[in-house]
Formats: sequence, structure tokens, C-alpha cells
Amino acid sequence: MSNLDRKPVATLCGGDASTGPVRDLLTGRNVRLGESTEVRRLLPNLGRRMVGAWCFVDHYGPDDIADEPGMQVPPHPHLGLQTVSWLHEGEVLHRDSLGSLQTVRPRELGLMTAGRAISHSEESPRPHARLLHGAQLWVALPDTHRHTTPTFEHHAQLPEITAPGLHGTVILGSLDGTTSPGTTYTPLAGVDLTLRQGSSTKLPLEPHFEYAALAMTGSVDVDGVALEPGAILYLGCGRRELPMLARTDSSLLLLGGEPFEEEILMWWNFIGRTEEDIRQAREDWMNGARFGEVHGYDGDRLAAPELPQLPLKPRGRMR
Repeated sequence: MSNLDRKPVATLCGGDASTGPVRDLLTGRNVRLGESTEVRRLLPNLGRRMVGAWCFVDHYGPDDIADEPGMQVPPHPHLGLQTVSWLHEGEVLHRDSLGSLQTVRPRELGLMTAGRAISHSEESPRPHARLLHGAQLWVALPDTHRHTTPTFEHHAQLPEITAPGLHGTVILGSLDGTTSPGTTYTPLAGVDLTLRQGSSTKLPLEPHFEYAALAMTGSVDVDGVALEPGAILYLGCGRRELPMLARTDSSLLLLGGEPFEEEILMWWNFIGRTEEDIRQAREDWMNGARFGEVHGYDGDRLAAPELPQLPLKPRGRMR
């Protein structure tokens, strides 16, 4: 998924990581994505830029797109990151410059590793389901892997965890000894959780990870904080378990990982280390070099926004 902001700011990642548990409730901002999809952008956020290596989180829907084109994101580039497509309802057709053509359906993992350079498009198929609801997430690649060969993975079957009143799907990384088949480059946790109304449970966590919980549907208390759909709760580090109470049938995404220590610079759809990384990537995309071509999309590719006049500077995470 692209950042369609025509005046994107350079995000200086990643901010201070908490040295202990916190309960920092964050709200997103609405961003128009394509013709008929509006997303809630939760990361980067004024209050929190990263959670582990998770550096970008959009939540969208549930949207009734029966009479709409649905998601229509033209070909655009990525660099230095992974994209994670995750749906609760609807379908998204993925095309990329590797020649991949894949329909991603609910609770299936679409994982694209941009590495040194890739481009892709995302759209609702024609015809498509009435409702569209999901999340799009990015993971920053560490310096040792940011020039890796680009790949696309589709995993229709993912490992699950269960407890009384709770069902979980491990999207990426690991939780409680259960590990996703998706490729990772830093220690991560990305888990889709469904809770039955009235259920109360405690989820085991890694104390050296930092975590956040994104409410997708329903009403759920996470460590005593009430979450409604579209809100994200930053939980910090130092937790061995996470108490949850479902006031209604609910679902949420748990995101976590080791705090990302490297200095990175995120602008538009690129993650680099220096201003020159970003400027060169933009120039290559505009000149038709390096990122390849997406075949089969009915429309023009996205033009890159203008770079800001101020210098682009990276920043590290202090712990």
C-alpha cells in the first residue's frame, strides 16, 4: 500500500522506547487512499513512531464498497521495508514488478519484501465482495538486509493459538512458541486475536519486546484500557503477560518486537539511512529505473511527490 499523501513529511524514526509498561492510547488521522477508501493512519503518530520494527500502520473499514470501486492503489515503489497485507473482510489483488499476481483474502498473509527496490499495485477485484476491512502495515528492514533481493510471499495457512474465549492467528514473527512462516529480519510479533464476548484472558509476552494493540472490531479492555475500533494502545516494554477482557465479540491486532535501534529515515514509500538514499530512490522511480514495471494494472503509475526543501535527517531510537 502506498502513502498517498502528496506532501509527505520525512519521519524521523524511531522515538524513545519505553523502559517499562505504559498505557499510551493513540488516535490516528484520516487519510484518503485511492477513489473510495479512507484509512486511519495510526503509525507513524505524533506520540509514537515505531513499535519494534513496525513503522507504518493503516486501518481501514469496514467499508461498504458494493457500489464503489473499492481499493484502487496504482503502481508505486517501495524500498528498504516489508509490507504486510491483512484482511478481515474483502479481497485485494496484488500485482508487482516481479510478476506476482495474487488475490489476498481474509486471514491470509500477503508479505512483500521490498529490499533494494520493488513496485506494486493493490486493487479490489472486479467483481468484489460488499465489505472491505483490514490493515496495511510496514516493517523496517535492518541495515544488513535493506538491500536484499525483493520477494513476495503468500501464506494462505497460518499457525493458530487458542485459549478459552480466544483464537489467535500468528501473522508474522512468534508468540508463545508459535511462529509464522513469513520471513522476518528482526525479532517480531504480529498476531490477529479474536475474543468472545465476556472472555477474560492473559496473553504471554516477551518482556524485552515492546508492544501495541490495534482494535479492529468490538469493544475490548486491554490492560484495563477500553479500546474501540481504529484506536491503538502502546504498551511499552517489560511485560510478561497482557490481560484482556472482551465486552463484546471483538478482534484486535497485537504488534510487537525488539525496539529498533538503528537510525532510519522514512519518506513517502521509502526507508533509507541518508537523504541521498531518499533522493536517489525518488529520481530512479521518476526516471523509470531500478523499481521495475507492474504489468496488468488499468491505469497510470503514481508520480512521486516533491521532496521537502528542508534537509532530511535520520534519528535513532533511544532507550
